[in-house]
Amino acid sequence: MSELSVEALNSGDESRRCVADPGRIADLVEEMRVGQSSAQALVTRYLARIDAVDPAVQAWRLVDRERALHDARVLDEELARGQPRGPLHGVPVAVKDIIDVAGLPTRCNSRALEDRGAVIADAQVVTALRAAGALVLGKAHTTEYAFFDPSPACNPWNTEHTPGGSSSGSAAAVAAGMVPAALGTQTVASVNRPAAYCGIAAFKPSTGLLSTHGVTPLAPMFDTVGFFGFRVADAVDLFEAVLPAHAGAPSVKSEGDGNTPRRVVVLRDAHTGDAAACVVDALQAAAQRLRDAGHALIERDSPVAFETVCAQQMRCALYEMGRVHRALLDLPTDQVGAKLRAAVDEGSRIADAEYYALRRSLAAAREDLFQALTGTDAVLWPAAPDTAPKGLAWTGDPRFISPWTALGGPVVTVRVGEDDGGLPVGALLAGRPGSDAQFTATARHLARALEVRHP
Repeated sequence: MSELSVEALNSGDESRRCVADPGRIADLVEEMRVGQSSAQALVTRYLARIDAVDPAVQAWRLVDRERALHDARVLDEELARGQPRGPLHGVPVAVKDIIDVAGLPTRCNSRALEDRGAVIADAQVVTALRAAGALVLGKAHTTEYAFFDPSPACNPWNTEHTPGGSSSGSAAAVAAGMVPAALGTQTVASVNRPAAYCGIAAFKPSTGLLSTHGVTPLAPMFDTVGFFGFRVADAVDLFEAVLPAHAGAPSVKSEGDGNTPRRVVVLRDAHTGDAAACVVDALQAAAQRLRDAGHALIERDSPVAFETVCAQQMRCALYEMGRVHRALLDLPTDQVGAKLRAAVDEGSRIADAEYYALRRSLAAAREDLFQALTGTDAVLWPAAPDTAPKGLAWTGDPRFISPWTALGGPVVTVRVGEDDGGLPVGALLAGRPGSDAQFTATARHLARALEVRHP
């Protein structure tokens, strides 16, 4: 089987570096299929990795060791009988702790839920992953209720830096080589930003494409389950394994096919004008790699103001938080994080009329932007103004991503460079809402030129 490195892969202070390649999902599945590995061997190896590095990274809230090993034995027996469940047979997955897993508590990193017992059913997306053959290794840390009050998780590239939020533990677990795949959720920037900060990949589907049944809500208009993998191909593999039939069949999957050049738009908009030099340089180099690979790069002024979309997205999210979580304001102050409490309080005072007007405005912006992008395949955009901030109190700046969440299409994070301190720089590939089944092929194809390989 593929080796899982237990050595740090970065220069500098090795005591703060915990990055390791967990293995490519397609390779892991193939090795199990031909008898070179097993689900039990995989689980055992990842558990050893967790024991080695999670005391420093703190990605996991709960590791379900005994059940993971039991499920792995069952999966190995099924494979021995020639009965694989699906494309993820035997692949361990981490699940963000706002997503229900039967037999485990969902506590949302909330002091108010510390005594909550186990839930009795899987979230729909977990059910879909199990049907595809995956097994749950455990629950990953989240910011409180998936907002901005941080979790204990650290960035594996440098544990003195944030891994981002809110899917902090999910991204950190994959980046540290503790699991090959993970589930997160995005309401503002909670999948794509942690992936960028942790130097891995993520696939955030179109809003509303997948069921959120069994996922603790934050702002239902935007809440979307997302998928983490070490590389773009891994994140896409995870998503395609649960792609619902109503979304259509995925396009060409193999790396050897789908070589048609793509038309990629680089939007000019004042919203990204304060990006750090390392981000600007990495995006320019990424664009040049696409040109060198034969893709068409099109520079175009944005037909919508992304700063306005960003502000409108947050106001809509706050409004919904104020309705969904109004009861949190009645709890003692030490039971609710300060950022979450302030947001719920602010949202509860936003008028219905303002919210309805904001939704109309966002719908118009979505129509204007994607009408202007007719005939193109993807937008290349910076994932964040800078690399992961130092410290854990702030999960980083979401404003480059949140407009794309509001616009509603699939968004892929890809690692395109690093700063002078060795922290990863991420970029986004954004697509048209509802194009997910086709956009997977575009993401795979563009990543072959864009994605910076890990050391």
